Amino acid sequence: MLFSYDVARPLVADLLSGYWDELADATEDVRAFANELVVGTIEHLDEIDDRIRLRTEHWRIPRMAIVDRNLLRMAVFEFIYQPTTPRTVAINEALEIARRFSTSEATQFVNGILDAIKRDIEGEPEPADDQSLS
Repeated sequence: MLFSYDVARPLVADLLSGYWDELADATEDVRAFANELVVGTIEHLDEIDDRIRLRTEHWRIPRMAIVDRNLLRMAVFEFIYQPTTPRTVAINEALEIARRFSTSEATQFVNGILDAIKRDIEGEPEPADDQSLS
């Protein structure tokens, strides 16, 4: 779905309905999880792309292969907004998809960028707890 969105920029509702019309046998859990990843990634695209830009020396995002940039985007969305998904799992899933749908060099490219972003995020201070006592 992210590939389609990146190429054609359809309305999100049209993107989702068109995709699921083709995969009628998907369970509701699968649909809900996939929709959450796709919609969340699209909603936070600017922030996600900024994170990617910080770690992609000599690579402009529009020049990246469409599959690669969308794998990066989805994994970064999971890093930031899916705290129940371990970051190493998000990286491994992105690498599996890259092996299947991208070039042989893509796995190293995707792994290097995601690992650097993961380290950046893990080095950031935790948000202050609003409930803390003074």
